[in-house]
Amino acid sequence: MRAISVSRDIVATPRELFDLLRDPARHAELDGSGMLRGRPQGPSPLGPGDRFSMGMAQGRIAYRSVNVVVEYEKDRLITWETWGEFRGRRLVGGQRWRYELTPVNGTDGDGDSDGDEGTTRVTHTFDWSRARLPRLIVELPGYPRRMGPAMTTTLERLASAVRG
Repeated sequence: MRAISVSRDIVATPRELFDLLRDPARHAELDGSGMLRGRPQGPSPLGPGDRFSMGMAQGRIAYRSVNVVVEYEKDRLITWETWGEFRGRRLVGGQRWRYELTPVNGTDGDGDSDGDEGTTRVTHTFDWSRARLPRLIVELPGYPRRMGPAMTTTLERLASAVRG
């Protein structure tokens, strides 16, 4: 399987977390990989099918990724697929970044507080099963090995951001 997931329980409602995740202006702040740079271009907040781009850097190589929201369930799930494009043609990419929000306690089915502060399990998944040239673009550079720790840091930053 070409996917890796990490989870963390965060003291916040699904709605509070979802609001942060669907704001591309917050993505660089939350990113645990250190690859996101600069300001996003595109809509905010994100919705189903929205397209946005992010400044990126790998070592000394700077570029923009193009992202499309491919899964969206309000206060529960958001996934975007990322691509490297040149003159409108998709050259590399197809990796997906998924955030699934599951109430653990203190929140009801629609994400409203029941009087407790509430806890939400956030499962963050990097899925490269649909990637173009996965061996060359994802596996040989070692992303599967590096993404687990980076995603754990992302969830730590998400927990801090929702508190702050």
